[in-house]
Amino acid sequence: MLAERPAIERRIITALDASPARVPVLVGGCGSGRTTLLQRLQQHLGTSAEYLDVERVATTPEGFLSSITAATHSDTPSKLQPEEGQRSARIAFDRVCRFLQEARTPTGEGVTFLLDEALEVRTFESFPGLRGALRELWATLCTGPNRFVLTTRFVTRTHRLFRDAPEQFEFIHIPPLTPAEVSTALLPLELGESADERLELSRILHALTDGRPLYLQLLAAATKAMGSGDPVSALASQLAPGTPLSMACRFSYELRLHRARGYGALKAILQVLSHQEPLTLTEIAQRLGRTPGSTKDYLSWLEDVDLLQVQQKRYSFSDPLLRLWVRLHGLAHPPRDEDLAREAQEYAVARFPYMEPALLAEPSVATPPAQERSWGMIEID
Repeated sequence: MLAERPAIERRIITALDASPARVPVLVGGCGSGRTTLLQRLQQHLGTSAEYLDVERVATTPEGFLSSITAATHSDTPSKLQPEEGQRSARIAFDRVCRFLQEARTPTGEGVTFLLDEALEVRTFESFPGLRGALRELWATLCTGPNRFVLTTRFVTRTHRLFRDAPEQFEFIHIPPLTPAEVSTALLPLELGESADERLELSRILHALTDGRPLYLQLLAAATKAMGSGDPVSALASQLAPGTPLSMACRFSYELRLHRARGYGALKAILQVLSHQEPLTLTEIAQRLGRTPGSTKDYLSWLEDVDLLQVQQKRYSFSDPLLRLWVRLHGLAHPPRDEDLAREAQEYAVARFPYMEPALLAEPSVATPPAQERSWGMIEID
């Protein structure tokens, strides 16, 4: 179940077809559908498009050059690989840029490169002579006949790094799915026995997942598998260790922390906010037992990888479902079934601000009988 995003796809194509072509940068968090959009775009463009997962192969400049030229189906410039005795990070990166500019399709046309997680090029800035690798990449993408689409999962970092970038870059933020898009995406799963039931289920799933495509896909599949039509019970079961939704949260949590500085202290701050948010800098510093100065640095590092957001000087999680996961999995022991059920219930009530707790289904890890379902009583404005 993958939701289509035709409006975003049209905007990408419009940017590529402009004269001169613009460089779309798709910005969205983990599980927002960036890679899916690139895959659909590759199908639309056919043999003129080339997908490269930069994150997978951004090791050394030499290794990166070897990986992308070995995987390409395009015709490449001659003598891309450095000769023995001429190998260096600087030479390899120069030839990466040459490849991106001069590669052609077998029919001699320009190539549209789809660069997934393009900001990983920054890893090359630690090599001699490549301190400005990202800016050099900008120049490569904005000149020559080839076209480019970039993605990144880091929203705040992207705005900071690209504030002085050429005007050819066009930033396209991938928004959460709307309830209507969720309803359309649920059609293949055949959830709900009528259009009204499917609409209500889509509203509940949208609220529980904050409209995030990957969370939605996993929770909807779990709801279907349980056969209960009860997303809250499905959420409780999917928050258990090792389940697909739990592992998706773990991936987002660990990846962002490892891209930031101060790993241990940042985990401590997330633990604090998982139990109470929003909090001010002073309140967080007091709970952490650190000075406001050091705590401010920690908070800025968490903002830089989009784990936290700040409004009116008060900090909170950017991802409400990830906050629930941290609350459950940040303890010395795995959560018990009763912990999962209780926390899922409280989370659902918080996501449905107009509902009384009694109107929500009592979540349980086991599949409830069909006659005990009570989600049909929920009304969402």
